[in-house]
Amino acid sequence: MRVRQLFDSGSSTYSYLVWDIDSREAALIDPVQEQAGRDAGLVRELGLTLKYTLETHVHGDHVTGSGYLREALNSIVIAHENSRTKCADVLVRDGDFIPLGHQRINILFTPGHTNNHVCLTIPGAIFTGDSLLIGSCGRTDHHSGDPGAQYDSITEKLFALPDDTLVYPGHDYHGKTCSTIGEEKTYNPQIGAHVSRQAFIEAVSSIKLDPPQRLLEALPANLRCGMPIHHAGHTTAIS
Repeated sequence: MRVRQLFDSGSSTYSYLVWDIDSREAALIDPVQEQAGRDAGLVRELGLTLKYTLETHVHGDHVTGSGYLREALNSIVIAHENSRTKCADVLVRDGDFIPLGHQRINILFTPGHTNNHVCLTIPGAIFTGDSLLIGSCGRTDHHSGDPGAQYDSITEKLFALPDDTLVYPGHDYHGKTCSTIGEEKTYNPQIGAHVSRQAFIEAVSSIKLDPPQRLLEALPANLRCGMPIHHAGHTTAIS
């Protein structure tokens, strides 16, 4: 599988284009609306078929480009069943997988940042969304966040992966692009292996942050896949 990391400077969001080399089938993880044209152009330039857009969660800091990419490239929008979105084509749960040519993208339910957060794994790598970041982790103080669930998701699910697993985060604010599970277990000061559950909960609960600037705009828009109010959608659960 090939991975192309893409960046939106306005929200410091990483999106990821992932594709099967043989079939040329692709998925785009966490697309940003302002970059939908760029992303569609890249898919065409590389000669890929965009099968899916995958949301790690309902975002509060940017508006997704999934709806526009669906209209432009006939892709399938996928989100977790807790997202409450009616615009997604498919709703997934823990343990599901998304076929991509002869490969697959596996779904790990990782609540904490939100109650609908998932991480996505492929051989040798994990896309961690807003859960595990490089040297830190996602905030848990708004939009159905839960610090205890965040700690459990990261330490019990993500840190159980092989140490050489590549970590591709959903955001970075310091120019870092990639890490590994082993590095985060050893060096992450916020939630490394040396940090207890209680210490983590107390530390993150004491942090006072302003809400994301686009929160009131982004949440309702993302429940519509970033589309105007008059666009309706349909969902199907994977069983």
